[in-house]
Parts: sequence; structure tokens; C-alpha cells
Amino acid sequence: MAVLYETEPVPTRAFLISIADARSDEAEAESLAKELAGLAKTLGLEIAAREKVHIREHHHKFGLGTGKADEIAEKAAELGVDCLVFDGDLTPSRQRNWERLTGIAAVDRQELIIRIFAGRAQTREAEIQVALAQLYYSLPRLTHKYIDLSRQRGGRYGTKGSGETKLETDRRQVEQRIYRLKGELAEVRKQRAVQRKKRDKESASCALVGYTNSGKSTLLNALTGSGVPAEDKLFATLDATTRILPGKGPRLVITDTVGFIRRLPHALVDAFRSTLEEAARADLLIHVLDAADPDIDSFYETTLSVLRDLGAGKKPMLTALNKVDRLESGDAPDSLLRRYPNSIPVSALTGKGLDELILRIETALSGPVRRFRFPPDRSDLAALVHRNGTVLQETYEGTYIEVEARVEGPTVEKLREYLAEE
Repeated sequence: MAVLYETEPVPTRAFLISIADARSDEAEAESLAKELAGLAKTLGLEIAAREKVHIREHHHKFGLGTGKADEIAEKAAELGVDCLVFDGDLTPSRQRNWERLTGIAAVDRQELIIRIFAGRAQTREAEIQVALAQLYYSLPRLTHKYIDLSRQRGGRYGTKGSGETKLETDRRQVEQRIYRLKGELAEVRKQRAVQRKKRDKESASCALVGYTNSGKSTLLNALTGSGVPAEDKLFATLDATTRILPGKGPRLVITDTVGFIRRLPHALVDAFRSTLEEAARADLLIHVLDAADPDIDSFYETTLSVLRDLGAGKKPMLTALNKVDRLESGDAPDSLLRRYPNSIPVSALTGKGLDELILRIETALSGPVRRFRFPPDRSDLAALVHRNGTVLQETYEGTYIEVEARVEGPTVEKLREYLAEE
């Protein structure tokens, strides 16, 4: 008699563990635990249980006492979970110790984020960058039990699935692959540099930066009318996406960059440096914040910290308080506006505040609106304004040519004697 097997994929069940020591801030610990759950769900894990462990000191073997480690192992066995997920970084030795104790995979925050990136990479550059991050992470962990996201009922845990590649090579093979991928990445970056150099000559640029899931891609679509994929998930965007801002003035391009996150793995920062450097090369940064998130202040500081690491900490910046449609009042409260003075409350979904944001972008890149009056025979001066600024209105009168435009400092100085109002 034939034996029937269920082939429906089974979600990988995870036991989430947050470890807080005496130095941990309770509010931040809660926020990080919530974020860990979001990362796990984004990866497609089924959260079977969560636990916060308070410790006085970090122990060498497990990061906490052996008694507590045994208690967690017993609970994991009772729950029948497939992996332990720790909010924090596990050293290779602690990871091996947990896996020997429990017989299941022990996953840390780094691996979780890297695996999310691996599932979201679309372009060849992103694929190479993620592969490098995976290899750097796996190099000291070649005996690690990698979680399998494509298991099926009737199968055996640990067997290869259709969508999962196990890093079961020795150190030399991994290092050789890293060397080959670095060469490929260098070639891809050369091509990107050529494209960027041509684009920079032709247009001004601004970059959308901010914490992951703050709504940058949705805002890019709202500003440019494009259809960049935008999801309510962490790290929906990995590749830098550039679009043109519609308008009558000089060409302006807006770039959507990969979102930042607290404790972003160094391997990913290094691997995605060329993508992140889009922010460092931009003429203007638009810092997008989720106005409805209670952790907005922490997210703001995280983004500034990453920008400083990239050498973009002193770039001109506008702050957009996005998702105000999710607030009860439908607008940013005074307390938020006091904390972020000169910010622009916007909703990428409803369009609220977008005109003001565009105006602020144009003003930041082209200067404030000025009115010039030139002699009727000096059309060359009007042409100069057209070349170097954004002309809003031009009127030819009998005794003068009046031009209303946004122009930057050097042009203003050349034409200062023709300013109609000072």
C-alpha cells in the first residue's frame, strides 16, 4: 500500500529570547524585543514563545547561567521549536554551546537580518553584497546549524530545501568564494560609478534616508509618481532606487536607500557601503521618520549615527515626519514638532504635506525665491538665471524684464544690482 506524505511547507517555529543586564534600559530592551519579533515575522518564522532573561553578569559559556540555560533548553523541547532566536550577537563558541545543549539552531540578531537581506536582494549588486555578508558571518561558524525555512511535512530536519543553500564548505573554499565575489562586486561598482558620474553632471540629487519601514519607498512613489515596490515590512528596499522629481526647473533626482536599524551587522554595513554611500554623495538628505512610532527618537539617533559613520553627518538635511495619517489628530502634535523643529509633517499615503516638502527641497537645492529686473536689452542676464536657477515667472515690460526665480549664492552675487527687492 502506498504511503502518503504531506508536502505542505511547515513554518519554522522560533523561541525568542531577550537578555537584559543591569546596564540595560528597560524601555529600550522592550523596544528591541518588539523589533526582534518584527524581524522574525519578516523572515517568515512562527513565534512559539518569547522570554526576557535578566542577568547580573554575562557568563562565558552561554551568556547566562547554566541553570537558566538548562531551563530554556527544557522549555524549547516542550514547545517543539526549531530554533532559538537571541536579541543580540552570539559569539561562535556560545552559538555552538547552545546548539549542543538544545540540538536545534541558535540564531542571533545578525543572522536574522542577513537572512532577511538574502531574501530581498533583487539586483546582481545586492545579491553579491548579501552573499559576502553571509560568508563573512559563516566563516567562524562552519559547524552552525542553519535554520531551514523550506522544510516540509514528512521530511527530516536538516535536509536541504529547494530555497536554502547550506554553507557546508571548509574555510579555504569560503575564502576563495569571498575573493571571487569581491572581484565581481568591484566590476559592478565601476559600472555604478560611471552611471552616477553622468547623472551627477546633469542634475541635483537628494537621498531618502531613515530607519527601516519608515515609509521611504512609499514617499518616493508619492513624490515621483513611480511604482517602486513598497511593503509594510522591515527592509522592503535593499537596492538604491533613483527617480526624477517632476517639475519645470532643473532636473532633480531622488534616491531611495536601504533602511537603517539598531545594531546593524558590521558585515552588512561593509557589504552595502556602496549602496549606503548614495546618501553621502547626495546634495541633500531627506530624513524620513515614522511619526506614529513611539521609538521615533531612538530611530532618529540611529540614522544620524550611521550617517556619521558614512561621512554624511554634516550634509544638508530636511526632516519629514511621515505617516501622520496614523496619528489620532491626523497631524503631528506640538510635542513632536518641538522636538523636531523645521520638520515637515507628511503622509505619503494621503498626499498631505507633499507640496510643502517639494517646495522645501527646491528651496534647499536652488535657494529662496528672488525677483530680478533687467534692462530690456539684457536678455543675456535672464538667460543666465535660466541656466543656473529655477525660473518661476518671467515678464517682459516696456522698460525692464522681470524674472522671479530660485537661484544659488554665486549667481545672486553676480546679479545683486538687479535685485528688485532686498
